[in-house]
Amino acid sequence: MSEISVIIPTYQHGKTVENCIDSLLMQTIPPKEIIVIDDGSSDDTKHRLDKFGVKIKYVFQENQGAPQARNNGAKLATGKYLLFCDADIVAKPNMFEEMISVLRTHPKVSYVYCGFLWDNKKFSAQGFDANKLRKSNYIHTTSLIRKDDFPGFDPKIKRLQDWDLWLTMLENNKIGMAIEKILFSVTNVSGRNNISKWMPSFLYLIPWNMFGWAPKSIKEYKLAETVIKSKHGI
Repeated sequence: MSEISVIIPTYQHGKTVENCIDSLLMQTIPPKEIIVIDDGSSDDTKHRLDKFGVKIKYVFQENQGAPQARNNGAKLATGKYLLFCDADIVAKPNMFEEMISVLRTHPKVSYVYCGFLWDNKKFSAQGFDANKLRKSNYIHTTSLIRKDDFPGFDPKIKRLQDWDLWLTMLENNKIGMAIEKILFSVTNVSGRNNISKWMPSFLYLIPWNMFGWAPKSIKEYKLAETVIKSKHGI
């Protein structure tokens, strides 16, 4: 058994969380523990998770948001490595094996990330570049992190929490490394409040202020981007 503690923050993810956990239990290197932090779901999440019994640790909390749910899960974790896995992710069987191999052979690397699929769209893993990271995020939350190097998510950051985390770690001289393989997929369930969201990149480049209107998700993204850049002085 590995030293990987998996933390799954979930909110109204009853439709996807079973497949997520099934994929984690089928890893070639099984996790040490799977901790599910239910952030106040009112759907059938709890009922769907009952079948896993002692294979998972289930914790229900009043809604506090994904960053705090992840932090609360990390406090319960006993493994040497942390993997924050969104509840709409399905991992390939070799994901843990590939990731832990990198951290074991590169002691100066604090976390490892990979490419993934969002429905049928491929997101390749880009090589770690500190200057590029300061400009925009290209690393998914579902990365394997050394627990000793994890500073915690900022619960005040409501969007782009992963970018804020990587920037905080960078400021502490903690770097990442990419695996140039697709090791998981993100399931898009229509009508569900995804933790993992994506819109075509060109939409973020449109000067919406010229039109006096912008999609809500674009406004939220731009606001979060401004908050994070201000926080980190970039």
